Amino acid sequence: MREVHRRRGIRKAAVAAIGAMAMLAVGAIAADWPQFRGPTRDGQSTETGLLKSWPEGGPKLLWSAKDVGEGYAQPVVAGGTVYVAGMTDKAGYLSAFALDGKRQWKKTYGPEYTGRYPGARSIPTVHDGRVYVTSGLGVLNCMDAKTGEVKWAVDIFKRFGGRNVRWGFAESSLIDGDRIICTPCGAEATMAALDRKTGKTVWKSEALGDRSGYCSPLLIRRGKTRLIVTMTAVNIIGVNADDGKVLWKVSYRSRYGNHPCTPIYSKGMLYCTSGYGKGGVMLELSADGTSAKQKWAEVKPDCHHGNMVLIDGYLYGTGHANGGKWVCLELASGKVIYETAGTGKGSPAVADGLMYCYTEPGTVALVRPTPKPDGFQVVSSFKITQGRGMHWAHPTIAGGRLYIRHGDAVMAYDIKAK
Repeated sequence: MREVHRRRGIRKAAVAAIGAMAMLAVGAIAADWPQFRGPTRDGQSTETGLLKSWPEGGPKLLWSAKDVGEGYAQPVVAGGTVYVAGMTDKAGYLSAFALDGKRQWKKTYGPEYTGRYPGARSIPTVHDGRVYVTSGLGVLNCMDAKTGEVKWAVDIFKRFGGRNVRWGFAESSLIDGDRIICTPCGAEATMAALDRKTGKTVWKSEALGDRSGYCSPLLIRRGKTRLIVTMTAVNIIGVNADDGKVLWKVSYRSRYGNHPCTPIYSKGMLYCTSGYGKGGVMLELSADGTSAKQKWAEVKPDCHHGNMVLIDGYLYGTGHANGGKWVCLELASGKVIYETAGTGKGSPAVADGLMYCYTEPGTVALVRPTPKPDGFQVVSSFKITQGRGMHWAHPTIAGGRLYIRHGDAVMAYDIKAK
């Protein structure tokens, strides 16, 4: 009888845990965009009840702030707060806004990158009451989400023997349980896991002799193996998330070693792409995730830094060498379905069956994507008139709102259907 009760207790605990996880997931999906490219780092939101078209001039502007500092980091939203990083007078600042646009605080996290295209480039990651943001100089900061107080800071280049890259360090750190993952590509470690509460080193991978590729890592599971995948300047790598062992690497070289597009994963297939004419490759992972081999390669699209999205087995994104045209690509085969000028080179996000495309010409477009020859259908669009500089930030979708960052300005638009 004791064994029966024990098993019943285990089952009840498991059901409760699953229910709690589901509630947490629903909460995050419904209202939060807490890190680079959203809840699952793939540019996808499961929000519904959004506008299927916009009025002339775009959706209603709820609020804007014009002094967040220079930078290209998209806003993130978590726990009813909007966070955005920027640079003012050579210092990096993290700003926090309430959902009504009222500034809660603006706190510095130290010197920022002042080289070519100066400003903040690493997107904050919000988790468990803390915000993690890395400067373009390679200093990873842990800040209190309510006050902006810096809890700890680690210069990952100094700790792991790395050095900065041409356009400034741009990785957005990844949370894995009680650890935060970074990729310093130094003489001591290519990748490292730090205790997210203290900043102490938990594990470090072997040094591969690579430089940073500007890429933000992705956590995936293949079989029983938990993998962290990313791109360095010359390789695509798979690292065991539990101990930091490099399980595999596949050579992937391009001009400048500039690979800021986070890989896209689906059912054992890992897609990676890069600009300057390099194009994409599909890697097929072994059943246990401990090895990878190239399945196909296709030069279109050579996505620069806007990343791509996967919808029903098809990839959508813009090229670099093709003048910024939008491309639809079949994931399984690498077949190019179509290539179109669309709305210009930019960054996509997906919600409620539609793509939100923020482009370098300064246009935000609502697009209905289908894998048909004429499948890139622009439903509505409007121009961004606030801010300055390059339109390089990714769009953010959270709580029925679309957030756009342009230089020193951040804007919140109402996209919820009435």
